Amino acid sequence: MIVGKRSFRLGAIALALVVWLPHGAAGAAAPAPAPAVAAPAPTGIAAELRTLAISAAAVTTRGSRPYDERDWLARFYIARGYAPAWQDRGYKQASAALSLLQNAGVHGLAPAEYNVDGLARQLADPALRTSARFDAGLTQAMLHYLADLRVGRVKSEYHTSLPDPRLTRTDPVDQLRTALLSQRLDQAVAASEPRIPLYRRTMATLATYRKLAEQPFTALPPLPEGVKKLEPGASYAGVATLRARLVQLGDLSASAPAEPAKAGIYTDALADGVKRFQARHALNDDGVIGAGTLAALNVPLTRRVRQLELGLERLRWLPDFPDGRLIAVNLPSFRLWALELGPGEKNPLIEMRVIVGAAVKTPTPLFVGSMRYVEFNPYWNVPRSIEKGEIIPKLARDPGYLGKNEMELVPLAGGAPVSTVDAATLDGLRAGQYRVRQRPGPRNALGAVKFAMPNTDNIYLHSTSAQSLFKRGRRDLSHGCIRVENPTGLAKFVFGDQPQMTPAVIETLMKPAPMKTVSLKKPIPVVLFYSTAVTDREGLALFPEDVYKRDPALEKMLKVRSDAIAQLR
Repeated sequence: MIVGKRSFRLGAIALALVVWLPHGAAGAAAPAPAPAVAAPAPTGIAAELRTLAISAAAVTTRGSRPYDERDWLARFYIARGYAPAWQDRGYKQASAALSLLQNAGVHGLAPAEYNVDGLARQLADPALRTSARFDAGLTQAMLHYLADLRVGRVKSEYHTSLPDPRLTRTDPVDQLRTALLSQRLDQAVAASEPRIPLYRRTMATLATYRKLAEQPFTALPPLPEGVKKLEPGASYAGVATLRARLVQLGDLSASAPAEPAKAGIYTDALADGVKRFQARHALNDDGVIGAGTLAALNVPLTRRVRQLELGLERLRWLPDFPDGRLIAVNLPSFRLWALELGPGEKNPLIEMRVIVGAAVKTPTPLFVGSMRYVEFNPYWNVPRSIEKGEIIPKLARDPGYLGKNEMELVPLAGGAPVSTVDAATLDGLRAGQYRVRQRPGPRNALGAVKFAMPNTDNIYLHSTSAQSLFKRGRRDLSHGCIRVENPTGLAKFVFGDQPQMTPAVIETLMKPAPMKTVSLKKPIPVVLFYSTAVTDREGLALFPEDVYKRDPALEKMLKVRSDAIAQLR
């Protein structure tokens, strides 16, 4: 049945509905409108569509979707005088709409949530396809589909208010109305997709993994477990299965040398394939098979398909970004992409490894902001949480800790920084009368450069002197900020529209010197997102571990929505 989810909106829509109501339905005390003003009451299918629209708009509670669509049918059909939308000759528009809905799976969406089978049965039945129920049902399904593509199926962590501002700027009702007039429903669908290039690449990967999951050799037996440290040259009972799986996933060429005559040997050729697999799964890419690598190799392809579907949902949460430069960081992949959105884009321009907040204590939050300036040879203003949890205990044990680490105390009431600590100064630090900062230099935790994007969480991107940490597979090691592998390359990217900031100037500014702040000519959007399945610039599927354990929560939200929709039918 057709059920909406929002109290009827006052204004033009409400007035229009009142005009169409029969005498007395708007209240006994209301005088009948003058004959010259009153619109003729709709009859037949138009009257039925009006009734369905009124019923949808009058529902008092909002449903499980992240948008409020209760007035959509009313707004759509009022503009048409309640004329049906899908009764063209040969039902070509209805057939095109159903084809698009049936293909929703390419976006990781579920066709069943749009009642595709039910609508297809109605379209095939001459008696049902001319009904108001079919017409309104197909309209509602298409509106939901466009909105789901636009903002996702569940409330995102970036847009918490209703209505979602993206639906204010791109109204699915207007989109569908325009698409019907132009007979290009496919254009409305394409316009609703996220603009970030990662989305299309992840769609392509989903199609690939769906095909892999359907093929007979998907049913390879699990690799034998109990392996603690399998190195090249060692014997392993699962060698044949390992080779087949690496070939299946594209990490090993089918023409790669097979095992030597002596069967069961883990060869160097297999190890090379394992290294590629490990790199894609945020594991130490050393070719040594341990428990983590073995567990990742044994993940069913159906699970990888589901991860890609969840990844597409998360990409639909992202806000609209204008044409121009964009910096995107996927936290579980420990990767940063620098992109250029707009005509003629070639993306990404830069890709690099990053270090993010530790999962146990200081996970990096999801975030959308703007990079506005860069500090070369920055001070590190130590967060209060680190002062309390780390600095103060160390100072209590070693009063010389500040000097050994190029740190100083800055009086909050003003005055010169303090580099020596006595009992009174330590008590003042405990009481919040000082803040700790680390001076620029080789020991500075931020390294040579800090990319600032003002926000309440005090999260930013910065370099680091601990370059060896980027060789690790799992890199959730920071206190919450993002450490970047190639700070010079990122600096060249963000200053790409400032001719005076030449590569030579940037490299000079990154050498030890007093701190210097340089503003960006134009702020650059920065998004920190989370996806356990995404595709890199080479088209390789990345399946990092769910380090922050966010996938189960998203699965639960999607199930609640799916169950709620099923109960309405």
